Amino acid sequence: MATGRRSGNSAFDRLASHYDDVDLTCPACGYEDEDGRWQKKVRGKRVTFSHVCPSCGEVRTRTIDLNS
Repeated sequence: MATGRRSGNSAFDRLASHYDDVDLTCPACGYEDEDGRWQKKVRGKRVTFSHVCPSCGEVRTRTIDLNS
């Protein structure tokens, strides 16, 4: 797996980088997306990370709600 491909100043950038390093194997089909990245979207006080498996199309998301 790749390491240190993305850097950023915010904790959310570092978390996305962590997901890129440790969680790119699809639980649905087992494909290891070595060149993949988790995408980050910020909407208000909600941050959503998502990854789409290029092999089977499975979409995984992780959401952090800052209101909690």
